[in-house]
Amino acid sequence: MEDRLGAILIDRAAQSVELTPIGREIAERAKRVLLEIRDIRALAARSRNQLTGIVRFGVTPTLGPYLLPAIIGGLHLEQPGLRLYIRDGIPIEQARDLVAGRLDMMVGPAPVVGEDLEVLPLFEEPMTIVAPRNHHLVGARNIDRSDLAGERFLTLDPRHHYHQQVQRACAELGAEVLYDYEGTSLDSIHQMVGSGVGLAILPELYLRSDVGGDALVARLKVDKWQCSRDIVAAWRAKSASAGDYRALAERIQAEALSLLC
Repeated sequence: MEDRLGAILIDRAAQSVELTPIGREIAERAKRVLLEIRDIRALAARSRNQLTGIVRFGVTPTLGPYLLPAIIGGLHLEQPGLRLYIRDGIPIEQARDLVAGRLDMMVGPAPVVGEDLEVLPLFEEPMTIVAPRNHHLVGARNIDRSDLAGERFLTLDPRHHYHQQVQRACAELGAEVLYDYEGTSLDSIHQMVGSGVGLAILPELYLRSDVGGDALVARLKVDKWQCSRDIVAAWRAKSASAGDYRALAERIQAEALSLLC
């Protein structure tokens, strides 16, 4: 390739194999060409009025397990040629994968930012403070923000949007974030709350789901305080399947809204 292009693409003086500056630029352009080729194939499939093949679908683990099971079965019956390759991951990292073409579509909490992405707002998901069932505030008729001052809240890895949201909520309530006990999933947070480690703020779809639920915890309703998160879908705006991804996003939106009713 170097002979055909008349340029040095690999730095042979380095201890490890590294691309030269022109090599890096050519590699990035080659990736975009490969994306265009794949989009051409997708465009041909779309001309047959069906979404077929594998859709590499990114979703945050704080949402996917509690929303997608209600959708996948019906979707498979309607579009038997469609396969969802689902990857749980950190939303910020998945947005980069989307731009680079390693994902076709993603669903997660806002904001989702990236070059040439189309972002569709789907729904607003309420979030609720939960406590161990033997907590002194459980059963209280009126809970004021000041009643939560000094309480300790569990959260996830700092790379999650969820972590930043819990931080903001704790700042509003005068509460503390338990950095030493970060959960690896909503299930682990749920279980730690149930065992008395601390309080948490859990999404509504999790609390209503069969795989999540609120069996170990009790909800706390705080006067004049609400919390929610905006869920969006995103895909590459120039993708040949952009229309199909929008239709899939709208299907997810409708199912989520029905679950939240």
